[in-house]
Amino acid sequence: MSNILKEHILTVLKQNLRTDGRKFDEFRKVEVEYGISNSAEGSARVKIGDTEVIAGVKVEVGTPFPDNSDEGSIMVNVELRPFSSPDFVSGPPGTDAIELARVVDRAIREANALDFKKLCIKEGESVWMVLIDIYPINNCGNLFDASALCALAALQDAKFPKLDENNKIDYKQKTDKKIPLANQPLSCTVSKIGENLLVDLDEVEEKFIDARLTIGVLEDGTLCALQKGGDTALDVKDIEKMVDLAIKKTKELRKALK
Repeated sequence: MSNILKEHILTVLKQNLRTDGRKFDEFRKVEVEYGISNSAEGSARVKIGDTEVIAGVKVEVGTPFPDNSDEGSIMVNVELRPFSSPDFVSGPPGTDAIELARVVDRAIREANALDFKKLCIKEGESVWMVLIDIYPINNCGNLFDASALCALAALQDAKFPKLDENNKIDYKQKTDKKIPLANQPLSCTVSKIGENLLVDLDEVEEKFIDARLTIGVLEDGTLCALQKGGDTALDVKDIEKMVDLAIKKTKELRKALK
């Protein structure tokens, strides 16, 4: 059955069409909602077509790393639960969850999206640690881009809670101080099926990719991260086309943000 379905998809692609009627470089409808959680310091919900992801930002006071005594840190966690897809199972994070978390983390970290020095409370003693939790609610394809967009939206929404002189956090009281964002990276995943390059794959198309490249892009089009997936090698021409397409599409994705 899978071979028959792949042949059908390839036949449709040869006609410059996709099974849902979209163009190769066309995203499904993108929606971003802010402030969906009262208990998180920042939160967001992102929908790309029927794919739905929520993200929450929590902050903690921690001890800085010895080699970065005046810098805070971030940590990204992804939970892939069976209620969002029959392909996910309960238990410790699998390879898919770990890869997704690392890809989101890498774009934020390599883009210097957070000014880590502004997360310092007292050098060598205490810093803010920013924790980003991502939960897909419905996986209908393209969790990479939906998660990256949702993480950035949640960071945009985040404000510090009140901190007393003993570094004790009152999570019930938020301040007006925003999480310091220096850059705003977004990701676009370009996939190759046969000889065709496509964006925003649905859950059926994803089963038949030959290769994919998730590309982190800053506001000015500068690249900040790359992650290759799939079993097929990519040549230089493919990569150049994928990068050009990602730069173009991330400009469109930004329109969905504040």
